Amino acid sequence: MTSYSLRNASPAKSRADAVVVGVVTGPSGPTVAPGGQDVAKAYGRKLAPLLSALGVTGKAGETVKVPTSGTISSPMLVLVGLGSDPDHLAVRRAAGNAARSVTNAASVAVALPADTPELVRAAAEGYALGAYSFTTYKASGPSKSPGEVVVLSPVARKKDAIAAFEEGQVIAGAVARTRDLVNTPPNDLRPPSFADTIADIVKERGRGGKVTIQVLDETQLAELGCGGLLGVGSASDAPPRLVTLTYTPKGAKRHLALVGKGITFDSGGLSIKPAASMHEMKSDMAGAAAVLNATFAIADLGLPLQVTTYAALAENMLGGSAMRPGDVITIHGGTTVEVLNTDAEGRLVLADALVLATEQKPDAILDVATLTGAMVVALGDKVSGVMGGDDVVADVLSAARTAGEDFWPMPIPEQMSERIHTTKIADLSQHDWIRWGGGLFAAAFLREFTAGLPWAHLDIAGPSFNSGGPAGHVSSGGTGVAVSTLVEFARAFAEEK
Repeated sequence: MTSYSLRNASPAKSRADAVVVGVVTGPSGPTVAPGGQDVAKAYGRKLAPLLSALGVTGKAGETVKVPTSGTISSPMLVLVGLGSDPDHLAVRRAAGNAARSVTNAASVAVALPADTPELVRAAAEGYALGAYSFTTYKASGPSKSPGEVVVLSPVARKKDAIAAFEEGQVIAGAVARTRDLVNTPPNDLRPPSFADTIADIVKERGRGGKVTIQVLDETQLAELGCGGLLGVGSASDAPPRLVTLTYTPKGAKRHLALVGKGITFDSGGLSIKPAASMHEMKSDMAGAAAVLNATFAIADLGLPLQVTTYAALAENMLGGSAMRPGDVITIHGGTTVEVLNTDAEGRLVLADALVLATEQKPDAILDVATLTGAMVVALGDKVSGVMGGDDVVADVLSAARTAGEDFWPMPIPEQMSERIHTTKIADLSQHDWIRWGGGLFAAAFLREFTAGLPWAHLDIAGPSFNSGGPAGHVSSGGTGVAVSTLVEFARAFAEEK
């Protein structure tokens, strides 16, 4: 395990195995960023020609390792690009890049810009997330990581900086747990075992506010009339589960409900997916993982609002008992839905959970889901869509900017409401075969189950799983997207009057 600490010390005098310093681009060439001035002073006039000889530009994403030969106390200097005008987002990404470039070091000192609480958190959180790796199934075991990482800051002794540093560790831990869940193979993370894993986390939590858990099995779901969860999970020998977490601190004046899609594997059901894209469908539970771990982070930070979180867990498989196109199912609360595409299953499990959430009369509801390929077509694989009530959407976008996650507002046009009512034999159509606007159709469908309460839908289908290489603080595989945004939303929501 790597330990993290915050100190006010000179990077030039640090005896860590590696010292990380930022480099910014400028009209006169690259220069060492704030935080690394003592290192620049130690090199003196030798620094500029050294950077030139190494081809250092300071561009974001750049990392260069330099043996120091005794110029500073540490034997290794790691130069990371920050771009031309670094902010907390640039620092977070640079810290993540640095973490992957430092190997076989027992200790690391991070001397990036960190003279404000916001930058302190960015450096600590970015390094922890960049260092993430998923090695559970590798024979070689865990990857080598430093035993100690020290974030150097001139404000290290100030209370707000210390609080920001600790908060960065909480968020990074929540994101890492989300990534672990998303990366776990689907044979080892099915609805019952997913629920058991969350129950174990609740039992083992040793910090923050108290979180309670309730797990409903297939019998209890049938008694509640949760036809969405039961229909989607009908062909699996691992029956569905509904996990509810509750965090109720003293004095809480606002109540936020979080709802997450937890399809532990999505074959598409009888509307089977193409084989080439199916292996990544273990990630179809990223929304549930995000809302659950965001709840733990909110409780760990002691944010003063009540949170009730619903994770709708099911496995969408094929078999003689599978839900069929043409079936009509009844969602909890009595709304009937004609199923036309069994690969549009996420909205069905979310519908049950959303209705259950509305019965608690929260002040706002956010649902998070890897819901539609149409949203990936619209926004690409690095940007999430957000739809719903204007005020809630605006607050989500504000939280995402603070969190450093990319969200984009999308509409729910009136014609989408018309499209979900085209069925002649049920209350709603679950799907239609019009090619355009599938993500907007899905949002319109979900809105039908929100009882008119303030609500936003976060479609994270693209950014939830990174099929390519890591970049900045974002790992390959599960990314943990939306966790930080949910926490920032909860913080601001608790403060609203």
